[in-house]
Amino acid sequence: MKQLDLKEAITKGETSLGIEFGSTRIKAVLIDRRFETIASGSYEWENQLKDGYWTYNQEDILKGLQAAYREMKQEVERNYGATLRTVGSIGFSAMMHGYLAFDSTGKLLVPFRTWRNATTGAAARELTDLFQFNIPERWSIAHLYQAILNQEEHVPHINFVTTLAGYIHWLLTGKKVIGIGDASGIFPIDEASRNYHPSMVKQFNELIATNGYTWKLEDILPKVFLSGDQAGELTELGAGILDLDEDLQPGILLCPPEGDAGTGMVATNSVRKRTGNISVGTSIFAMIVLEKELSKVYPEIDMVTTPNGSPVGMVHANNCSSDLNAWMGLFREFSEAMGYGVDAGELFSVLLNKALQADPDGGGLLSYGYLSGENITGIDKGRPLFVRSPESNFNLANFMRTHLFTAFGALKLGMDILTESEQVAIDSILAHGGLFKTPIVGQKILAGALNVPISVMSTAGEGGAWGMALLASYMINKDQEESLDNFLEQKVFKEVEGQEIAPDRADVKGFQAFIQRYQAGLAIEQAAVDHLVENGRE
Repeated sequence: MKQLDLKEAITKGETSLGIEFGSTRIKAVLIDRRFETIASGSYEWENQLKDGYWTYNQEDILKGLQAAYREMKQEVERNYGATLRTVGSIGFSAMMHGYLAFDSTGKLLVPFRTWRNATTGAAARELTDLFQFNIPERWSIAHLYQAILNQEEHVPHINFVTTLAGYIHWLLTGKKVIGIGDASGIFPIDEASRNYHPSMVKQFNELIATNGYTWKLEDILPKVFLSGDQAGELTELGAGILDLDEDLQPGILLCPPEGDAGTGMVATNSVRKRTGNISVGTSIFAMIVLEKELSKVYPEIDMVTTPNGSPVGMVHANNCSSDLNAWMGLFREFSEAMGYGVDAGELFSVLLNKALQADPDGGGLLSYGYLSGENITGIDKGRPLFVRSPESNFNLANFMRTHLFTAFGALKLGMDILTESEQVAIDSILAHGGLFKTPIVGQKILAGALNVPISVMSTAGEGGAWGMALLASYMINKDQEESLDNFLEQKVFKEVEGQEIAPDRADVKGFQAFIQRYQAGLAIEQAAVDHLVENGRE
């Protein structure tokens, strides 16, 4: 599309905006009706461990939202000479799960508790037994019930519980709603009704009945919406919050807010049954769209949904790239200390490519990038750890390969349940995330780890904010009764190129040796949790 045509499309609002709150970055992406990115903006942020909980403060949530939008808006003005006053549709997405509880005045009762917290084990186990349905520690209902078990003072005052995406949507529209994909990380979803599972809602209410709360579960959860639904309009207050310059006009339609798992599925065209995607970032998760229910409950597998309500087996590991990024930061410090400034992209490219020169199994080295507890392996606290024996082949190539291996280690254990124990059929897996900006390396290692072909699309770097913008576009641009999977396949991804890498036999064999070492070494990781005190204090 020509520059002049794009300016006209922007002025007329023939665009869609997606804003996603990731674990380390908030990103805004504006797309045109050809689904191409017109402009983007971002804001870097980090979670903090406060009073035993991983959290982001409320002020940073708003500051980051406004900063990402402002940067995107400035790019529109700079590149197209147009002031952004309207868009065709907007959608918000964020890290799934977690716990935001508000009273009847809209006051946040306790600081936002993110997915990263491993503090709800007792609640998750009890609810899993009650429902005979896996309730992960990250889920909002586990956080709520743990607060009840802890007899926390705020619980009787709860009027609304939601996720981060649901909170932003509520703030800007006044609507207490949620997309079904994000809802499936709040409470189990009934596939038939595409709503919270009614019998389980009843079971929960009966479970807490003796506490004497004035609320029931169905009263405090957001209403569930499907992809393509209209889920509210930008209010005048909301427009002023989003755009501090007050150029943005109210009345813009918003699609249902979604979780980052859902936007990852959309961004990789993985909402049809027998497809899957893997999202790599601070955490790592695989989403496999299932043809049928699993034969039994597995604590390692979350049952969630696509944004259009299809069942999904989700393998979610809390830790992936954080420890690798920390080592990259150390190497950068060394380079600067030696008097050589180095571009971050070049640093990653050079060091990651060293992994391709390594021994297939990583030379006997072992690493756990556990900055937080890891649910799949049963480690409840974070202790990043690097271990080697005197006989290990300790060099830079093996060091880098081992840290890539361990980034996929916990995920591999969960995926084996789906592919080996449940014989789940997978036609294709697409991977996305910043790790794949360096070509070949991460994709090749992941293919070997999972022993399945891995594809990366040319759009993989666009990420979840782009996926959210696609959901916003789908709401206003779909044909009547057009399904989300058809919309994506026939309109968005019809001409998108991708590169598939099949597993290399040496990589598969090497990773198998590593994962045996990884499982055997979990006792070492547990010992670090037991004996290495936090912050050097008892």
